[in-house]
Amino acid sequence: MKILIVNKFFYKKGGAETYFFRLIELLKCYNIEVQYFSMQDKKNRPTEYEKFFVSNINYDDHSVNNIFRASSRLLYSFEAKKNISKLLKSKPDLVHLNNIYHQLSPSIIDAIKSYNIPIVMTIHDLKLVCPSYSMINKGKICELCRNNKFFHCYLTACFKKSKAKSLLATCEMYLHHKILKIYKKIDAFIAPSFFIKEKVTFMGFRSNSIYVIPNFVQLENFSPNYNYNGNSIIYFGRLDKSKGILTLLDVVKKMQNIELKLIGQGPLFEKIRYTIRKENIKNIKLLGFLEEKPLKEEIRKCLFSVVPSEIYENNPLSIIESLALGKPVIGSRIGGIPEILGHGCGFLFEPGNRRDLAEKIDALIRNKDLAVSMGKKGRLLVEENNNQTNYFNELMKVYRRVLASNG
Repeated sequence: MKILIVNKFFYKKGGAETYFFRLIELLKCYNIEVQYFSMQDKKNRPTEYEKFFVSNINYDDHSVNNIFRASSRLLYSFEAKKNISKLLKSKPDLVHLNNIYHQLSPSIIDAIKSYNIPIVMTIHDLKLVCPSYSMINKGKICELCRNNKFFHCYLTACFKKSKAKSLLATCEMYLHHKILKIYKKIDAFIAPSFFIKEKVTFMGFRSNSIYVIPNFVQLENFSPNYNYNGNSIIYFGRLDKSKGILTLLDVVKKMQNIELKLIGQGPLFEKIRYTIRKENIKNIKLLGFLEEKPLKEEIRKCLFSVVPSEIYENNPLSIIESLALGKPVIGSRIGGIPEILGHGCGFLFEPGNRRDLAEKIDALIRNKDLAVSMGKKGRLLVEENNNQTNYFNELMKVYRRVLASNG
């Protein structure tokens, strides 16, 4: 079997890319031939397929020429359609899409279907139903665009707080969903959580082929550690307001009996560094981005991790990886997080509720035996539900269904 896997970034940028590269390695482990399609970038991993990749586009470049080029690609990229067509001549059996929006655009779906090749797509976020990806507007959960009422994006300027960008995002959604109906051409969708399946359905996206398969880890790469060094806790991920970082900082800086390590990059990085210096906060360490090996070591040393999101989460790899390393998690009761933490491997708190978060942190700090017990339960949960063998078997069921339905 030959599978073409598509993602707009070919370097580890976030959770979608972590999944993307793990999927590649998983398929290779089972002797499945894998091809790639993505966007050119100096940060990309080397690959023989880069000659097919689309040219780089930077949506933060506001020059006149780039704005026109970026806008046209966002709506329908003829370059991506042309380039992937060259690669499709090698006749893959199936194409597995991941994040394709904006940098690649759904134009590639038309190219794939012109070759009568079945398509599977993993739903990493809420872009299928929300012009701004996150269903967040002015810092709060927003579902105004339900049932294809995408004009609310423009009316409220929810996409990057810009009327112009919101108008473009609104046009994009109407073009793809109502005029081209391009996502109807996808044979099956993989939802990493029941929440994401239910939410896109609730918001008006219709498909009879959405299969729930939770994210996975290669267990042999995650050696659990049920010990801990002092009262160190950890957050790793994007440093963004919607991730609840400011709520977490407000809570922890008042709790001098613990040390919080923040690992990651994002728009709040400089603000957090400035705040730590200005307020002389001694118990919060900003470590920035860490490669996989040192990141795992920091997680293995901590007592537990915190996922304080105030945004609809899918099936966070940060939680699964923490549990795989034997560490419990305190997470927000939002999105797909309760699906993982509702099994005695951590605590849930109301998103944005500082008092509730402080109480949960204090409870685990005071009862380290409970933290260890939760960590062991978490590791067992991941071994049962998030191992690569189960994932491969469920994935192959989906692949076989779409291959059979396409003859």
